[in-house]
Amino acid sequence: MMRLLILNGPNLNLLGQRETDVYGTASLDEIVAQVKETVQPFGYEVEDFQSNHEGELIDRLHVSKGKVEGIIFNPAAYTHTSIAIRDAISAIETPVIEVHLSNVHKREAFRHQSLIAPVCEGQIVGLGIQGYRLAALALVEKAKSEGRNNHV
Repeated sequence: MMRLLILNGPNLNLLGQRETDVYGTASLDEIVAQVKETVQPFGYEVEDFQSNHEGELIDRLHVSKGKVEGIIFNPAAYTHTSIAIRDAISAIETPVIEVHLSNVHKREAFRHQSLIAPVCEGQIVGLGIQGYRLAALALVEKAKSEGRNNHV
């Protein structure tokens, strides 16, 4: 069975409750359910993990090496501050797509730079929960094009 990991950083456990005008009303569980529904026809399972702690996110990246076909990662505020997460993504060689619900480029200036984008496969911003689904489909297609998925 092919696997994807959805990894979410700080405060994303409050989705649906926190700043709904910015992040929408969907909960993290609803987002994960939509991604599972999206990739199930392609023979994929989805793991998900959320933490408010940088080290736990790094540990999860390390553990996923060689065990998942790709990672959908919303590092939240760590996007702009964590060289350690950037280094962890570089170390695992697993395709990672950075996802943000809001368009970070329309927000405060400090949110405009991502430290992890240069080591990610791609970045999807501003498309709400659809960004997670699009990232999942992109990772499925990447695995297929690399011959790592015969189900598609």
